Amino acid sequence: MLGKKKFQPKLFYNLTIDDLVVEDNIYRQIDQFLNLRFVYKECEKLYGNTGKPSIDPVVFFKLELTGYLENIIFR
Repeated sequence: MLGKKKFQPKLFYNLTIDDLVVEDNIYRQIDQFLNLRFVYKECEKLYGNTGKPSIDPVVFFKLELTGYLENIIFR
């Protein structure tokens, strides 16, 4: 089952991740220009309709991109 990330603010927290990340961060700049909405349509046919929802494919793609940009290698 295709999962999608839903951001829900916490009840007792007044702090967001946007408050902690500086404005000129490279990942903020990439996010402004990179539209990953197409990933949902491309991945939709690969997921079944039953079972637990998977990790959001856009989140997975962003993790892979971060690993590539930061030269993180899993062996």
